[in-house]
Amino acid sequence: MRGARVSGAALRPAPRDGLEALFWPRSVAVVGASAREHAIGHSIIANLQAFGYRGPIYPVHPSATQILGLPAYPGLPEVPGEVDLVHLVVPAAQVPGLMAQCGARGVRAVIINSAGFGELGEQGLRLQQAFMDEARLSGIRVLGPNCQGIINTDPSLRAYCNFTNTLPAAGGVSLVAQSGGVGGFILQGLADIGVGVRLYASNGNGCDVSITEILRFYGDDPGTRVVVLYTEGLAEPAGFLEVARAVTARKPVLAMRAGRTERGAQAASSHTGALAGAGRVTDLVFERAGIIAFDDEGELIRAAMAHATQPAPRGPRTAVLTNTGGPAVIATDALVSQGLQVPALAEATVQRLRAALLPQAALDNPVDVIATAGPGHFRAALQALLDDDAIDALLVAFVTPSFTDTQGIAHEIVAASAQQRKPLVCNFMTDPTQPRFQATRAILQDGGVPCFAYPGDAARALAALWRGPRLRQRPAPTPRRPPGIDAPRARAIVDSARAAGRLQLPAQDVLALLRCYGIPLAAAQVVDGAEAAAAAAREIGFPVVVKIDTEAASHKSDVGGVVLGLHDEAAVHAAVSGLQQRLAGLAAEAPLRFLVQAQLAGGQELIVGASRAPGIGHLLMFGLGGIHVEVLGDVVFELAPVGPGQAAAMLGAIRAAALLEGVRGRPALDRAAIADVIERVSCLVQDLPEIDELDLNPLLAWPEGARAVDARIRLAPAAAPA
Repeated sequence: MRGARVSGAALRPAPRDGLEALFWPRSVAVVGASAREHAIGHSIIANLQAFGYRGPIYPVHPSATQILGLPAYPGLPEVPGEVDLVHLVVPAAQVPGLMAQCGARGVRAVIINSAGFGELGEQGLRLQQAFMDEARLSGIRVLGPNCQGIINTDPSLRAYCNFTNTLPAAGGVSLVAQSGGVGGFILQGLADIGVGVRLYASNGNGCDVSITEILRFYGDDPGTRVVVLYTEGLAEPAGFLEVARAVTARKPVLAMRAGRTERGAQAASSHTGALAGAGRVTDLVFERAGIIAFDDEGELIRAAMAHATQPAPRGPRTAVLTNTGGPAVIATDALVSQGLQVPALAEATVQRLRAALLPQAALDNPVDVIATAGPGHFRAALQALLDDDAIDALLVAFVTPSFTDTQGIAHEIVAASAQQRKPLVCNFMTDPTQPRFQATRAILQDGGVPCFAYPGDAARALAALWRGPRLRQRPAPTPRRPPGIDAPRARAIVDSARAAGRLQLPAQDVLALLRCYGIPLAAAQVVDGAEAAAAAAREIGFPVVVKIDTEAASHKSDVGGVVLGLHDEAAVHAAVSGLQQRLAGLAAEAPLRFLVQAQLAGGQELIVGASRAPGIGHLLMFGLGGIHVEVLGDVVFELAPVGPGQAAAMLGAIRAAALLEGVRGRPALDRAAIADVIERVSCLVQDLPEIDELDLNPLLAWPEGARAVDARIRLAPAAAPA
């Protein structure tokens, strides 16, 4: 595809972190080379030869003298020339010793294709540590183990240090995948639709060279126009976020992740912890970094085709140009559903179209030049739409009637795309078995026009082009510190709890912590028995609610530990006495105390929570609270810290956001008070990173004010990773 080609001159990135030897090796040795056709050590050498690798290839085999026409050597010490890169395709137990040999030979990078290391457990981890100790002694960079390798299509090198079977054309897309299997089918998918590849890497266990380092390398590579990334998780999300932000400022990054469920989340004790799930951190890091994320690999591949050749749009306003009406209607629906706009054209544009097109043409947006339109009609329409300042992007729905010059029309579409003024994608509808129309398709593809068989696919690819700029336009968080925070007192409460070995904080500590951060609460007192409860209720004022306070029950309502609607002291006394008798078993497990709290009338039940995310801090959660959080799961997440803008955006991001604005005659809730609670919780978990999970559920909100009426805080074990 045009725009994805590279010149004959090498386009090397600046040296960084030793990865230039991995991606630009001057020579390659394959330890474990094989004459057997289906062996990995055979495939790597065959691929290097078939791809036209420009450097020397050294097969290493204990007894063979020749493999695939190349001289073979019994060991690395016998290889005659300098060796930049070594493939190790040997049993795992041999790798540490061979890594020492690589160090002695001055090898700069090693790809370990062999499996049998950290993925297999403790013994494999010991082997992995042993070869990494040797590698670090010599400054060797290691890709893998249990990985495929790399590909570099630059014409000056042509390095296919990999055992897969797809020989890609040179292009501008660079791909990195944690899983070789997924990376392989994305690589094949790009080849199937004619998208050229620049660099490829699959890093397997990632014990040394990480996804983050490879992403940074691609960002620095002048031949990479777009990066495609597949990951199963981020080992160091904060470091990845920093690198990804820098890369997306220069070129688009498209990504897909695995691991959308996590059985461990089912065991989380808080609502926030359970709903955070396995991949929330990755999703939020992608969003904050400006990475365009996908759930479907086909959509990812098609979006890569559009990004490889087209500029980013300035905005969402799209013109649809067609020579057949029905697909344009489908395309319009798909564009709007993806958040793009199909606006009316400027009057000057309509007048230009009227003067240039056939009388039967439809001049609104979509513009239908009709099936009998020829190249000149398409040229005039395309130019008018490119000149319209109220249009940011073009979608062409092009059918190939037998009675028109379809190849001439294709040349006009290519010429419009080549101007690179606005992104252009094509829904190309034809009979692919006819040579005439095959030639038409070839003109479009060779001209760098992204072509899609279905209008919905074209619309989604165009929408992906807009998602990147839209993400990058999001303002960076500007956290503020609300007034009335007593951080030293809060620190003392947490330190005291940890010193006493308490992870689940008792209600007394929870209330004290929230008060330290100015989070509004329903009036409450913690007491030991019925007499004290009645006295507390009298002081608070009726009606009140009584709740048990014990580490033996994660959710009070699950064990019947909540009594509502208590209107006098006698009722409070009876309620507490009844709870003591009925829950005597819980009291045997842990001390049983009671929270006496004012029962607040009305209010919308919401939830604000936080869940610790090792490596990057905390996730904040907001949504519908009470039982709705379990039934509907209408919640949104954001990385802490957040500022006023992010807190306000969270309120508008839930599906039930209209409830906050007021519906059916109900007044709007106090959004400023709710957002203030989110900001204060953000400050709390920033100051106290050992908080593992926090729930304010429900947080009751009214037209004026919001108050937490139930709260839980759990600390992480002292040995938990930061």
